[in-house]
Amino acid sequence: MTIEAREVRRRERLETIEKSLDRRHAKERRFRRMGLAAVTTGMVLVVILFSSILMRGLPAFWQATFYLDIHFDPEVVQVEARPVQEAGERAADFRDRDLAWQSQVGLVNWQQLIDDALEAELGEEIEARQTRDLRALVTSGERRALRDRFIDDPSLLGETKRLKLLASANVDVWIKGNIDRDLPDAQQQLSAQTREWADALHERGVIRNAFSTALFLNPDSRSSLASAGLAGAFMGSLFMMLIVIVLSVPIGVASAVYLEEFAPKNRLTDLIEININNLAAVPSIVFGLLGAAIFIGYLRLPLSAPLVGGLVLTLMTLPTIIIATRASLRSIPPSIRQAALGIGASRIQTVFHHVLPLALPGILTGSILGVAQALGETAPLLLIGMNAFVSNVPGSPLDQATALPVQIYLWQGNELRNFFEARTSAAIIVLLALMLSLNALAIWLRKKFETRW
Repeated sequence: MTIEAREVRRRERLETIEKSLDRRHAKERRFRRMGLAAVTTGMVLVVILFSSILMRGLPAFWQATFYLDIHFDPEVVQVEARPVQEAGERAADFRDRDLAWQSQVGLVNWQQLIDDALEAELGEEIEARQTRDLRALVTSGERRALRDRFIDDPSLLGETKRLKLLASANVDVWIKGNIDRDLPDAQQQLSAQTREWADALHERGVIRNAFSTALFLNPDSRSSLASAGLAGAFMGSLFMMLIVIVLSVPIGVASAVYLEEFAPKNRLTDLIEININNLAAVPSIVFGLLGAAIFIGYLRLPLSAPLVGGLVLTLMTLPTIIIATRASLRSIPPSIRQAALGIGASRIQTVFHHVLPLALPGILTGSILGVAQALGETAPLLLIGMNAFVSNVPGSPLDQATALPVQIYLWQGNELRNFFEARTSAAIIVLLALMLSLNALAIWLRKKFETRW
């Protein structure tokens, strides 16, 4: 072959190689662009989701509130002085007298005090036929709040105090403009007279948008929608998470340590590992069915109690914690175990003195993420009755309660959409804040205890 022919073949090979490289580089560039587009799309969707929730939910943290001078008129509040325990009187007898006094206070027409304060602010005499329109301004739960305030401080009798009272849900919607003001009267939720009064009081500053502490301090309510809050659901979730932490973390970590470090490798342990991995992928509603059948149907535990919810969420969280703990234990180099055993440490000393401390960041991260996942679960709680309406804040894991995600589910279906749509988004913000806090705690603990070798 001549020199010219060899040169031609060499150039052809170089051209072929260059074309092949160009094709591979083009594929790489396309793959990078596709990956960047996927990440950008995901980020944009997340921003849209969070922006939508924030835009809808943040206004619900401020609520239409009346600033009224309430006069505790002795002619209306006709009650005796609060009993004082006498010398030598039994505690039970004093408690009975005090409860009788509280019952007497409960019979007072506290709504009349609110009506008088509103009439004074409006500067006009309210006719009997307008009483219903007037009482539509302030939510009905405030008369009970006045009663409780007087029980706590009977010295208010005869005094005038400037108090904050929540406006009714319909007034809140009207003041914030969440309803079309041009709708005919037949389609409005408030009468024309009530709307006129609300606008007049709002212009004079008697009604203002104030930060809603009721959203955090009150339980749910059906009779006084504006007073509905998350306190009951928050305490229910808190009790459940405490049960999950107390049960699932020790059991999950102990199970993972045994399976990874001590259990013999045979068919039985292989079967257990397969089932643990399968349980991690089981839909959460299946755990709800299991909890309803065992804890409620067989063991007769109380329905709609945080104890049952915590046990169900514990079963659901265990596979996640076991898998995360085993992965963390596997990440420890074998040389750590070999060195400990080589200097005379026992198997248990090796695991608990050397391996576990090094695996702690991964174990904590997996455990906290498992708890955060349990915090946001709804389906299993619906099957054990935690979607029931509960108007009290639970005092123990055995009391009836609901949970934050279930409360969101209940509010989303409320018929007063104009009011509860924003309140639902506000509850979502609270739930997301808790979950993000748990995730941030997991990241912080991982960084704090992380060991590099």
